[in-house]
Amino acid sequence: MHILITGAAGMIGRKLVTRLVNDGALNGQPIGKLTLIDVVSPQKPEHFSGQIEAAAADIAEPAAVSAAVAGRPDVIFHLAGVVSGEAELDFDKGMRVNLDGSRALFEAVRAVGGGYRPRLVFTSSIAVFGAPFPAAIADDFHLTPLTSYGTQKAATELLLADYTRRGFLDGVGIRLPSIVVRPGRPNKAASGFFSSIVREPLNGEEAVLPVADSVVHWHASPRAAVGFLIHAAGLEAAKLGPRVNLTMPGVCCTVAEQIAALRRIAGDKVAARIRRAPDPLVARIVAGWPSRFDPARALELGFRAEASFDDIIRVHVEDELGGRIAA
Repeated sequence: MHILITGAAGMIGRKLVTRLVNDGALNGQPIGKLTLIDVVSPQKPEHFSGQIEAAAADIAEPAAVSAAVAGRPDVIFHLAGVVSGEAELDFDKGMRVNLDGSRALFEAVRAVGGGYRPRLVFTSSIAVFGAPFPAAIADDFHLTPLTSYGTQKAATELLLADYTRRGFLDGVGIRLPSIVVRPGRPNKAASGFFSSIVREPLNGEEAVLPVADSVVHWHASPRAAVGFLIHAAGLEAAKLGPRVNLTMPGVCCTVAEQIAALRRIAGDKVAARIRRAPDPLVARIVAGWPSRFDPARALELGFRAEASFDDIIRVHVEDELGGRIAA
């Protein structure tokens, strides 16, 4: 099996590569080749017996994505994108990468022809929904995003569904919750503080909280996100049906509940490292996001996430901190 991953140098991309290399197979088929692309050249994994191609590529450049799909990968994980806060601050960049880049990839697949129809898993976002919200948002709730990022993701969902309907590819769009706790340093995502208020205190550092404790949001761990991708790659098209975009399960909680979970697991001293500093831009963006979902369809199709925010923190401690918490 040949697998192409766009955005392979990103956090989820790296974790997905590690999972695939460790498993050695996808959907029961041995992985013989990995093609990894990102705006910076992804690092090649060690201990992989198959062929690996890793290159820096701009997905908005048709020639770059055409080269990536020329080898007719069986499965494409499309993770590349500009994050929410950056897409809001730089409209042109967000449109170019998130929308134009996605269409360039879809068009490159279509241009191969000859009956080529790969499974393409696209990472969308719960930002495709906009207020006013019902008590819990089901998959069939209308898409009325209130950010440029959400608009770009929603437009790509529509393209994915139409390219799938036309038989150009076999698409699955998975709307990710906010993925926490992200390892490493903060990025430009407006949702980044959801991770930083856990990650930095666990590392013995101060974290800044830019929104109110009452903010409610939908979360899943990086480990769960990789599981979503793997599971989506193996979904039977007949079971998925014509509605190829669906919302992933997650944990709904307030920021206060996040902090309470941190306190339960790491203690008062760690939780005290959070400093409140309101940021109007971040607060405005987050206010336009939905917070509670009804992922019944995804659950019926076998997708799984954590049961509590305590579990999400434990995943981070296990996967990133070796089970140890800074005093």
